[in-house]
Amino acid sequence: MPSDPTGFWTPVALSRDLPAATVMPARTASGSIALWRSASGRISASADRCPHRGMRLSHGFVRGEALSCIYHGWSYGQAGNCLRIPAHPGLAPPETIRVATHEVEEAGNMIWVAVGTPASKPPRLDGLIPLRSLTAFAGTAAIEAAAGAKANPDGLLEIDTSTGTVCLLSVQEDGQTLIHVLLKDDVGPAAAIGASRAAESLRRRAEGLQKKEIER
Repeated sequence: MPSDPTGFWTPVALSRDLPAATVMPARTASGSIALWRSASGRISASADRCPHRGMRLSHGFVRGEALSCIYHGWSYGQAGNCLRIPAHPGLAPPETIRVATHEVEEAGNMIWVAVGTPASKPPRLDGLIPLRSLTAFAGTAAIEAAAGAKANPDGLLEIDTSTGTVCLLSVQEDGQTLIHVLLKDDVGPAAAIGASRAAESLRRRAEGLQKKEIER
C-alpha cells in the first residue's frame, strides 16, 4: 500500500513461487515487470519488454545469471545491460541497449519491488507465514468494505480471527489488487485450508461490491 510520497514497496510474489533459474510476470501500480531469479538465487525485477522487438521478457528464460528473451535470445544482466545478441556472437552489445530495472528485496518469505524511491526497507512480517496469493478484480476500498475492516499502513488486513488469517494487499494497475494470504504462525493444514477459503470468499464479496460500484 502506498504510504510514502517518494515511493513505496509492493509485495509482488511469495518467495517459494520463484525457484532458481526461473522468470515470472508480476505487476505493480506502475506497470508490469519480469521477476526472475538467477541460477545462483539472486532476484531481479526488470521491465517486461525487450528493447529489440518489444517481446515480454516474462515469457523468456533464465540461463546462469542472465535473463534471455524468447524471441531472438537477447540476454540481459541483473543491472539491465545487454550481455549477448545471438545473431552477432562477436559483438559486444553497446551500453545503450538496456532494460529498465527496479530495486527488489526478499524479506519475510515475500518478494518486494520498489515503486519510485522508498525511504526505508520493506515492512517486517514477524510471526506471519505466507500461504498463497490471489488476484481480486477490485480496489482496496472494496476489499476493506468486504472485510469490514481497514488495512494498516503496510497493507495488512486481518480477515479471520478464528484461523489467524491476515491479508497483505498489493495495489496493481487497472484497479486490481493482489491479495497475499498470511497465517499467524504455523497453525496446521486445517487452518491453512480455512484461511484459503476465507480469502477466496473475501475476493468474491469484494468483486461483487466493485461491480455494483461500477454499475452505479
